[in-house]
Amino acid sequence: MSKPDKNQQEYRRVRTPKKGEIPGVVEQIMGHGKLKVRCADGNIRMTRIPGKMKKRIWIREGDVILVKPWDFQTDEKADVIWRYTKTESNWLERKGYLKM
Repeated sequence: MSKPDKNQQEYRRVRTPKKGEIPGVVEQIMGHGKLKVRCADGNIRMTRIPGKMKKRIWIREGDVILVKPWDFQTDEKADVIWRYTKTESNWLERKGYLKM
């Protein structure tokens, strides 16, 4: 086994929004797993954090997240499906996915 090189960079692919998914920025944390998010399409949606994500990640105000609007009340409510790191959110902004 060879030792990992300290100068070698680790590359990680950024999850891009697929059909029906919208990136957004957390504006306010409401409590009980609910967030107010300003989405890239201009709407402010009330989102919820699913239970499997609630136990694994922390979401703070100002974080860039990916949401999936509900089939009904599409302009009002959505589910959180991903949280981007600072580096990933900078990449999304440079590539034009975040139009705030």
